Amino acid sequence: MFSTGGFSMGFLDSLQSALQGGGSNLLADALASVGGYQGVLAMLQKSGLGDRVESWLSTNSANLPIAPDEIKAALGDPHLQQLASQFGIPLDQVASVLAQHLPAAVDQASPDGVLATRGS
Repeated sequence: MFSTGGFSMGFLDSLQSALQGGGSNLLADALASVGGYQGVLAMLQKSGLGDRVESWLSTNSANLPIAPDEIKAALGDPHLQQLASQFGIPLDQVASVLAQHLPAAVDQASPDGVLATRGS
């Protein structure tokens, strides 16, 4: 038998459906507490991961992958704890979820190579 350890699949299922349907607002809303996409991307760039960020924003290149450990190092525990609470998932799953979904979500949120900002 497999145990999810209290892991809520609801958010992940909703996120997966939203991303497959072309909508990345669910992830964007969840990331609002840490500065939204722009805040997260700024933290990644500051940590030397600008090449990954640029590939996600680029209109003519493949999205480079990012490792959960790179996300952990860039965001730090306080931000990851905040996101774990927001996502309703265990802390040790947050970086993996972001590593899996952030590149495609940023790519979808920047169809013209520029990250769209809501409410501005």
